[in-house]
Amino acid sequence: MKQRIITAIVALAVFVPIVLIGGLPFTLIMYVIGTVGVIELLKMKHLKAMSFPSIISLLLTWVFLLPNGRDVAFQFLSEHKIEVALAAVLLLLMYTVVVKNKFTFDDVGFILLTTVYVGFGFHYFIEVRQEFGLAYLFFAFLIIWATDSGAYFIGRAMGKRKLWPEISPNKTIEGFVGGVVCAIVVAIVFKLLANIDQTMIELLVIGIIVSLFGQMGDLVQSAFKRHYGVKDSGKILPGHGGILDRFDSLMFIMPILAFLLSL
Repeated sequence: MKQRIITAIVALAVFVPIVLIGGLPFTLIMYVIGTVGVIELLKMKHLKAMSFPSIISLLLTWVFLLPNGRDVAFQFLSEHKIEVALAAVLLLLMYTVVVKNKFTFDDVGFILLTTVYVGFGFHYFIEVRQEFGLAYLFFAFLIIWATDSGAYFIGRAMGKRKLWPEISPNKTIEGFVGGVVCAIVVAIVFKLLANIDQTMIELLVIGIIVSLFGQMGDLVQSAFKRHYGVKDSGKILPGHGGILDRFDSLMFIMPILAFLLSL
């Protein structure tokens, strides 16, 4: 527990100031975090970091991470992400022939899904920060924190019915509902304190959707780890596991939050 607390304090001391600054520093930290997240998934699949498929995976992730049309130098790539992804898929499919199916069609699917999941997950961190502002990024952090904390403590105190034992044995239906309730409370307090455009009802709806999908993101990560037989996605954060262990819910909800805010 002591190690876990120390890691959290150090991580927050580094991460929060960069979030506040925004701009290029925030984009760069998202690139670093996204790169580590991809490498964690590649390791789960037992793909070497310096192999051809892994390099293509990282390059494609970096393209997906590009902010939309912000930098003239990268504007072409930013505006043609689908075409770049298709080119990467074709290269990977050709690679399956070159290595005589030691790297398979299924592996190509894994690489593509990895890059979309991680690349766009962290891309929308950047988009929410730049397009909608700091307040909404902190709103997402607070909703997920409240959901996780509520699900944990209410689940421990009142949990009796298992939510999805095959995926995450400790999670309960009571904890799941408790997480949503805590998210609602945070959304109400946030609306009262923050200067934002949404009405109370609109923010509550957004908060509930974010909470629900955040918990699903956590379950998806648990499913990954169970499928690949690992306890944690990585070891970069002592006491916490890997990047995907800490950002699983946020990666899941950031694209959804950006969509809801743009309506």
